[in-house]
Amino acid sequence: MQRLLSTALTAALLCVLSSVSALAQQFPTKPVRLVIPWTAGGSTDVLGRALASELSKVWGQPVLVENPAGAGSVIGADKVANSAPDGYTLMMTIDTTTVHNRFLYKLPYDPDKSFTPITMVAKSGQFVITNPAFPAKNLRELVDYARKNPGKVAYATYGQGSQPELFFETVAKREGVQFLRVPYKGVADCVMAVVKGEVQATISSPAASGTQVRAGKATPIAIGGQQRTNLFPNVPTIGESGLRYADAGIWFGLFAPAGMNQQLVDRIHRDTIAVIKRPDFIEKFITGFSLNLVGNTPAEFTAAIGSDVKVIGEMVKAAGVKPQ
Repeated sequence: MQRLLSTALTAALLCVLSSVSALAQQFPTKPVRLVIPWTAGGSTDVLGRALASELSKVWGQPVLVENPAGAGSVIGADKVANSAPDGYTLMMTIDTTTVHNRFLYKLPYDPDKSFTPITMVAKSGQFVITNPAFPAKNLRELVDYARKNPGKVAYATYGQGSQPELFFETVAKREGVQFLRVPYKGVADCVMAVVKGEVQATISSPAASGTQVRAGKATPIAIGGQQRTNLFPNVPTIGESGLRYADAGIWFGLFAPAGMNQQLVDRIHRDTIAVIKRPDFIEKFITGFSLNLVGNTPAEFTAAIGSDVKVIGEMVKAAGVKPQ
């Protein structure tokens, strides 16, 4: 009797596993929602929409983009955290959502337990851009100008503890200067604030500000990371500019709600990697936007997030940014 029961349970388990595998292979059978919790027009939106368009072709189903922006991506991320882990809700976001925000807000979700990391899609050094009329033409001149003109250098930021705030407040603490923090809803808004002269500077990826830079409406005075970008080889790194204690980088990642079965994770991961490793996709985002496409495994992505948590925690502390 016991042997019969064991055989029956084994058969049932195999049936369930077979069913799960079949569902993963058949996915998707209806439109997929890609949540980008940032305003349209920013670098996350540009990359996310390109990925959505290509995945629509691979899957034979529409991948519909939504931009529930606000609260430093918390609003959109919370929607994803409370969605079913069935593959029909995905999220493209930047490191702020799962790394920075844990130090800055009382979150309605757990940044470690509410999402399934799929892959780090890309990463990039960030520009420090200024309005062309601003007299400082490099980082050292910007710091000196701020020292001589306390409170008269304003920077645009897209959220508490975002890259602009961490960078400028870290510099302010180390250099003994003051910057005026001006909040905006998203990266694209920050770039336009610089272009219009509402603020003097901000931090932005080449993907978000490259068009304005090429048009002469914004001036890149430095870029984060270990090396210059081939698109703008005359722009020095932040380290070369003498501020080795500060940096500005960003990664873009694909997530799903927590609890997704591994077969479905593997399917979405495999199809995403196939898109971002295509030569035409690489050419568009490396040559056009100075992004480095990554495409690591879910385990590698999870480990990278953990490593960033340690680094950003120290930067938040050094910058004196207080949680809300």
